[in-house]
Amino acid sequence: MANYTAADIKEIREATGAGMLDVKKALDEADGDRAKAVEIIRVKGLKGIAKREGREASEGLIAVDIRDTEGGQTGTLLEINSETDFVAKNDKFVALGDEAVAAAVESGATEPAELAETPFGEALTNAGATMGEKIEVRRIGRVSGEVVTSYMHRTNKDLPPQVGVLVATDAAGAEVAKDVAMHIAAFTPKYLSRDEVPADVVADERRIAEETAKNEGKPEAALSKIVEGRLNGFFKENCLLDQAFAKDPKQTVGKIVEAAGGTVTGYLRFRVGN
Repeated sequence: MANYTAADIKEIREATGAGMLDVKKALDEADGDRAKAVEIIRVKGLKGIAKREGREASEGLIAVDIRDTEGGQTGTLLEINSETDFVAKNDKFVALGDEAVAAAVESGATEPAELAETPFGEALTNAGATMGEKIEVRRIGRVSGEVVTSYMHRTNKDLPPQVGVLVATDAAGAEVAKDVAMHIAAFTPKYLSRDEVPADVVADERRIAEETAKNEGKPEAALSKIVEGRLNGFFKENCLLDQAFAKDPKQTVGKIVEAAGGTVTGYLRFRVGN
């Protein structure tokens, strides 16, 4: 019997949307290998239709800081967590988030452990004692470019921003950068463009598409065209510039930016707990 736990089943169900029985069968077939089980679910077409980002692992907020630098701007996002939303919406916690991201910028810290070694580390410890909860910085990220634009989204009007997005563009691209950032907040692209998708990921997607087509009984002569079509579908779902633009689905994000005469050079998206 394959070796897996209830936690494995729960994790795969949340990741794929597949039913419990289908997940168990996939794990049995994969001899308990979770990655292989997910692949089996995809090949057999058992993945749930509903697209979910996953459940939040903790409470907290996303803080942002954008500053002018030599040759352009640098934006920093920081996620700071608390145990409850009661603390997350507290004015002192919100202020702590602003202090944390400012300290990260000024110290150059790229990891929470580095930030903890700065004077802010003591402030973080004291805040936890004062608020009576475990307070911690989870991650820090940066994007640099000629112009950096931010969008902060509240998933609940009573809470501070739970989603933060930074978009780096050239000067012309700044005209549509806010709309692009809002799109990123909603559609969660994994890559900027097709060129940024790792070769091994493309190879895996092509192989899975071929196995899926064969499993569906598609004719051998049509496999190549079907595989390329599904690979294009993968790019359109996961690459920012290939995604249908949120405000005008008849155009891609890339076309919207191109029409403005601009270029997107990078982006970063944080969501609390994800």
